[in-house]
Order: sequence, then structure tokens, then C-alpha cells
Amino acid sequence: MGFDQYHEPPHELSEETRTFARMVRSVIEEAEAIDWYEQRISVEKDDQAKRIMQNAQKEEFKHFAMDLEFLLRKKPKWRQIMQMILFQEGDIVDLGEKAEEEAE
Repeated sequence: MGFDQYHEPPHELSEETRTFARMVRSVIEEAEAIDWYEQRISVEKDDQAKRIMQNAQKEEFKHFAMDLEFLLRKKPKWRQIMQMILFQEGDIVDLGEKAEEEAE
């Protein structure tokens, strides 16, 4: 198993930064798994197989959410920006622009 999630020498990074990098990698991997299941589900003909995949995809989504929550607890500014975008009515791009401006 490689350790290519680091862009700087790992021994120069704090334990906190290495943990953060692991959790970012976990978010990416969970998102990829969600996508893979979505593609498989969209073409699967067997109903039972499809239901199993849907169940597995829900698990991956739960893991994605937990990983993301961990990161947001470590980065309050990220949480602030996301709270101004997620679950809000209106144009997503406009919400994002406003959130970025107000978070600075």
C-alpha cells in the first residue's frame, strides 16, 4: 500500500496533519464507492442484487458523512461555508459566492 496522500515529506508533518490527510482520503474513497454503487445499481437487472447494492451504498454514504463531519469539526471555517450552502434554497453558485465572501 502506497502513501501517496502526502505531498510533503510525512516525517515533517504533524500527527494532526497526517490524520487530516487520512480523513480527506477517506472522504474521497467513500465518494468513489458511492459512485461505483450508483453505476452498478443503474445497470443491475436482478432485483435482489440491486437491493443489496443499494444497502451497501447507504453504508458508504454514512461513512462519507461521518468523515466529512470529522473534517468540519477540525475546520470551523469550512463548517461556516457549508452551513451557508447546504440545505438552503436558492442558486447554489450564488450561495457559494456569498458564503465564501462572508467567511473571509
